[in-house]
Amino acid sequence: MEYQTQRLGLTALTLAGCLSIVACGDEAVGIEPKIYTDSLFAVMKSDRTNYTKLVVKRLGPAGAGVISPDEHWKDLEDGTPLPAQMFRAGAEGVAELTDDFTYSLQSLWPVNSQNAPRTEMEKEGLQFISDNPGENFYGTESLGGVDYFTAVYPDVAVSDACSNCHNEHPDSPKTDFKVGEVMGGVVIRVPLG
Repeated sequence: MEYQTQRLGLTALTLAGCLSIVACGDEAVGIEPKIYTDSLFAVMKSDRTNYTKLVVKRLGPAGAGVISPDEHWKDLEDGTPLPAQMFRAGAEGVAELTDDFTYSLQSLWPVNSQNAPRTEMEKEGLQFISDNPGENFYGTESLGGVDYFTAVYPDVAVSDACSNCHNEHPDSPKTDFKVGEVMGGVVIRVPLG
């Protein structure tokens, strides 16, 4: 556990260093969008996986039973957000702090309709990662007159807590997910220029 904590700290420190823009004379030197989004995703994936395995799986219904992971967690005395809800809360918090990037969790089979793809690039990216397990998708798109680098990363069921929750949810359009399968994708968007 201590190793994981140290590793997460190093990952966050590395990411902070990568995001710095340094001026060299009159020229600004930054980081390539792909490296930027890959670094952001590494932190997101690590946090999401650890929350699922170390909190939801260990303390929820399949573990000690001391918390109740539930989509209506606010209504429960011992309720805690589901991993997707924690992810959304993080994305909303980041949106309040910066407009340097946005991210969201989306799926071709969303339990919640607000997590469905809205742009052609999102649809193409989600289909690509579904058809090509283990690969990421990168592209550019123009939205509202702004050009964006858009990256889509596979969101994989890291434990049976993920697959069971989706398979058993009454609003799930797909009910045969297995651990290790792509259930959706993380879409990260960075404005260019």
